[in-house]
Amino acid sequence: MKVLVIGGGAREHALCRSLSLDPDVTSLFCAPGNAGIAEVAELHPVDAMDGAAVARLATELAVGLVVVGPEAPLVAGVADAVREAGIPCFGPSAEAAMLEGSKAFAKDVMATANVPTSRSYVCTTPQQIDDALDAFGAPYVVKDDALAAGKGVVVTDDLAAARAHALACGRVVIEEFLDGPEVSLFAVTDGRTVLPLQPAQDFKRALDNDEGPNTGGMGAYSPLPWADPKLVDEVLETVLQPTVDELRRRGTPFAGLLYAGLAITSRGVRVIEFNARFGDPETQVVLARLKTPLAGVLLAAAEGTLAGLLPLNWRDDAAVTVVVASHNYPDTPRTGDPILGLDEIAAQDGPDAYVLHAGTRLADGAVVSAGGRVLSVTGTGKSLAQARERAYAAVDRIRLDGAQHRTDIARRAAESEAEAGAGAGARSGAGADARA
Repeated sequence: MKVLVIGGGAREHALCRSLSLDPDVTSLFCAPGNAGIAEVAELHPVDAMDGAAVARLATELAVGLVVVGPEAPLVAGVADAVREAGIPCFGPSAEAAMLEGSKAFAKDVMATANVPTSRSYVCTTPQQIDDALDAFGAPYVVKDDALAAGKGVVVTDDLAAARAHALACGRVVIEEFLDGPEVSLFAVTDGRTVLPLQPAQDFKRALDNDEGPNTGGMGAYSPLPWADPKLVDEVLETVLQPTVDELRRRGTPFAGLLYAGLAITSRGVRVIEFNARFGDPETQVVLARLKTPLAGVLLAAAEGTLAGLLPLNWRDDAAVTVVVASHNYPDTPRTGDPILGLDEIAAQDGPDAYVLHAGTRLADGAVVSAGGRVLSVTGTGKSLAQARERAYAAVDRIRLDGAQHRTDIARRAAESEAEAGAGAGARSGAGADARA
């Protein structure tokens, strides 16, 4: 199979890395890609938002599968253009991708399908905004109704800041605040069958201890030692399958990657948001744990044959990803700085730790920064503590002027895992059921 991946971030590098390891993939292409993806795929320049150009490239390359990574091309209908050219495409139609493209549309789907989520108001006037903010009180949760590259959400106790963000959005969704830890759960679907992957947790705030502004994500880990073992089954039954069924009932079947952002609240699981594509940086840790070759799974979703797929196989290993960002991210990041130390990581840390490129490019043969989130450094290990140690050891080798990263990714989860292991050992030694 020849495969073309559309996009150029760390999510696409993670996809390309997994596809490059799949024995069924004979040729791998990426458009436009980045400096790291160039090491595992043949790059082609293309405007990822131009469906006709993407379909033309896929036809010229004679690929058997196109994988659209980012959300903006999906909402713009790129997957539709590829399918119209007769090429299987992993990614929902423009109509179905509105599940991410419009928060109000997603709320309507959830309400009809009885999917548990937060109470909310869709606001278009200053008076509606003031009434909604007053109704819910602090903390205020304000979401731009349209795509905003991960920066359209403000959660704050500051009424003035919440109101200012709402007024700047035009059409906005204001919600009640959901307590409890957050979980990201991906599911591959062909519009009928829903195949959930392993859950992960990401870190949205820029600074340690969940402080600072929201970002596209500063790190992630999987598995979640503190989560209920029945969580995936519960979310499949109450969230994922009902949503897919409702979209099919509306005549807009969703085939691709359905991402559910969840809050595990005191009242049970609640949906924070839906995305229509793999999340970044959660993809980096989820795919690091997937043993089943990726191409066949994505092709089955594209062709509507997921029901005949064998169950997915997963590695027992844990994975931790730490994002290295540019100076001044998430405001106006500085770009063009040389990135050193990548060869050292490849030579000394692989295969237990490796670098996935996000905002990078080649300049005169050297890798330089080209975006806010520059690199995703991923470590794997028998435990979260070991994966975390390996990831941060690799991060320490990177030399990028003004770079920043969080130092607490997966720290509490690793401590929880260690405590659970110690407790299980003590109970087992006392003759108790170690599963308790």
